[in-house]
Amino acid sequence: MIDDRLDEEYEALRRTVRDFARAEVAPVIGDYYEREEFPYDLVAGMAGMGLFGLPFPEEHGGMGGDYFALCLALEELARVDSSVAITLEAGVSLGAMPLYRFGTEEQKRRWLPALCAGEKLGAFGLTEPGGGSDAGATRTSATLDGDEWVINGSKSFITNSGTDITSLVTVTAVTGSKPDGGKEISTIIVPAGTPGFTVAPKYSKVGWNASDTHELAFDDCRVPAQNLLGERGRGYAQFLSILDEGRIAIAALSVGLAQGCVDECLRYVREREAFGGPIGRYQTIQFKLADMEMRVHTARLAYYQAAAKMLRGEPFKKEAAIAKLTASNAAMDNSREATQIFGGYGFMNETPVGRFYRDAKILEIGEGTSEVQRMLIARELGLTPA
Repeated sequence: MIDDRLDEEYEALRRTVRDFARAEVAPVIGDYYEREEFPYDLVAGMAGMGLFGLPFPEEHGGMGGDYFALCLALEELARVDSSVAITLEAGVSLGAMPLYRFGTEEQKRRWLPALCAGEKLGAFGLTEPGGGSDAGATRTSATLDGDEWVINGSKSFITNSGTDITSLVTVTAVTGSKPDGGKEISTIIVPAGTPGFTVAPKYSKVGWNASDTHELAFDDCRVPAQNLLGERGRGYAQFLSILDEGRIAIAALSVGLAQGCVDECLRYVREREAFGGPIGRYQTIQFKLADMEMRVHTARLAYYQAAAKMLRGEPFKKEAAIAKLTASNAAMDNSREATQIFGGYGFMNETPVGRFYRDAKILEIGEGTSEVQRMLIARELGLTPA
């Protein structure tokens, strides 16, 4: 029997985050967005609620929850704004989760408590300027020199990498060659402020303007050998597993944006009058909103199923890809329709739907493009080589 009802604990979390998003985020986020300023006070608010520690055990400073709890929080935040939602998503799934999954006990004791508390943020440096979706084409290198790694290269589009509270960036780097001649890729923790590690000025972005994104450069950057994260040569495989989880989180964020479009349009069509009455009485508008609600409903069920399989310990790669693809499409389609319903007002940055429209496109690109999701689904169907 399929039951998508939330238990009392999940529902309480959803209500709490929803209230925070509406009361604390909604009134101020437009100003942050226009100034392209990172909202430290909102991040502190999320930290105070324990959101950065949701899926981690209490022994590491977490809240003892699970990944689905994180997804619910992301959905509610993104109903109001995606910049704060992606800050949480990247801080947890890309910043802290690799340490939790693959770190030594010493690494966990050193880094995780502050990350779980939201006092510090972590980032993951995978994408490179010439790489994009071809993450296996990593060119950044790390050479072992005595008891230190010497890192050279660059990373691009790295979220949470240049804030005042960023404590580390974990980077993928070529550390040697495999027996078959392929690249040996490992992951290495680089603390913020390490000599030779340079954070470029923030990007000028189309959307997510209140989040933090930078290009990173490494020029003979030296870190201790014990900063290797996980097994040497397993960095690429480790991060692929992190991406599988992250796709469920991005799907939840996408559902939140798509739902936010419905929320805003329902309010607007009851207030906006044209041709003698509220525009919500016209079938053209009603059908648009019906399709928007259908997309949200379908995408939400997709990420719920993917999360359920993950928590049961079952294979979930295909379901995560389906959820991410379905939800990001829903976000893009709903934001486009919401902008159309709002008309000229939808083209103004001060309206939420204007921001939703700008924020939606990256959801079809980040943490695996839509093309990559289709490739993964086809592979799971046995249509392409593994």
